[in-house]
Amino acid sequence: MTDASEPKSVALSVVSPAAPSPAASSAGPEGTAHEGVSRRSLLKGGVAAMGTAALFEAVRTVFPGGVPSAHAAAPETTKAVLGYIALMDASPLVIAKEKGLFAKYGVPDVEVVKQASWGATRDNLVLGGGANGIDGAHILTPMPYLISTGKVTQNNAPTPMYILARLNLDAQAISVSNEYKDLKATANASALKAAFEKKKAEGKEVKVAMTFPGGTHDLWIRYWLAAAGIDPDKDVSTIVVPPPQMVANMKVGNMDAFCVGEPWNEQLVNQGIGYTACTTGEIWKNHPEKALGMRADFVDKNPNATKAILMAVLEAQQWCDKMENKKEMSEIVGKRQWFNVPVADIYGRTIGDINYGNGRVVKGSDQYMKFWQANASYPFKSHDAWFITEDIRWGKFEPTTDIKTLVDKVNREDLWRAAAKELNVPAAEIPTSTSRGVETFFDGKSFDPANPTAYLKSLGIKRVEV
Repeated sequence: MTDASEPKSVALSVVSPAAPSPAASSAGPEGTAHEGVSRRSLLKGGVAAMGTAALFEAVRTVFPGGVPSAHAAAPETTKAVLGYIALMDASPLVIAKEKGLFAKYGVPDVEVVKQASWGATRDNLVLGGGANGIDGAHILTPMPYLISTGKVTQNNAPTPMYILARLNLDAQAISVSNEYKDLKATANASALKAAFEKKKAEGKEVKVAMTFPGGTHDLWIRYWLAAAGIDPDKDVSTIVVPPPQMVANMKVGNMDAFCVGEPWNEQLVNQGIGYTACTTGEIWKNHPEKALGMRADFVDKNPNATKAILMAVLEAQQWCDKMENKKEMSEIVGKRQWFNVPVADIYGRTIGDINYGNGRVVKGSDQYMKFWQANASYPFKSHDAWFITEDIRWGKFEPTTDIKTLVDKVNREDLWRAAAKELNVPAAEIPTSTSRGVETFFDGKSFDPANPTAYLKSLGIKRVEV
């Protein structure tokens, strides 16, 4: 299966996640090597040979009164394999690993492994960590829904997944080739409509690129085009290109426009190949973007390990969100083993300094990536409802899809709340509702999560009859 293959249209199959397995009574191997550990032997390091999870369980056994620590509930496993794509919204996973946060919360063997594309991420999630795949990932928010329902998997076989956290808000962008530089397209792409029509009339193909069918970048560029009266399925050809390959493909003329996350839009400008029409936050301010998604069977089998992973990622998000850490964050993720990108292509947009590449330069804007502020980490169910509604709009899900039921099966905001509580996140930073309410877009359209049908009816260009 290739990234470019569109999922077949099949009847929606909402899969109930597997029933949770009882938490293991011991994190150690069968036979509980830590039985009978004395206080003296523990303090002398007599359990040094034990695994980390077994050690924490031993501490609980020796000190039955409890240890005032985040590790009171021992992780069932110390290992998980998490995938990531070289995009700035993967930074919390990279920082959690680099700063030792996974180890801090009792899961030191968590691996953060680069994926070649979102298609590879999907395929490795279907395999699972036990079959040399991955257990979870930095992922486009709609993908856990598309994978859970078998919409984008081989033979349409469902692989149940959970969304555990949102990783960020904002800071993707839509870039346009220098061929259209004089048109100075912005969030309003109407200037491109006649230019695209002219190019097609000359017998040439107009190609716009995104990163995965039905994913966030696909939905942003479709919304942008449709708002300008450009049908993304009829007036242009939509192609799939992995994020790290966007700049190289535009350089050789393979596309007219693309939507991707940073640092690739900034790199494009720095190389003088194209310009940024708009950041996605200019289309929908404080919009949700990537998520931390994991296979449901891993989470159900390892609830304590899952909480530990979540706590590490949440703390990393708090660190990434601080302005004083942006330079160090850029230097870390830019390393060869992570993104392999010069810091000069990363840092500016992390603090809101945007050179759009067409004469427009903005310093200190609010169009930088939010990792924690504005409830960036909390996975609002209302946001997932929008993504599913947009995928209904473009034919990825059937119009009869029960949006609420599907969101309730995949979105595990309850696990986020449990992790946040154990991290002592202030109550003021924990949303009181699973809905952020009505959302408004740059073109005046609004989405009420309580009435997705009204939103669909308001849209002129769509693939669904409402």
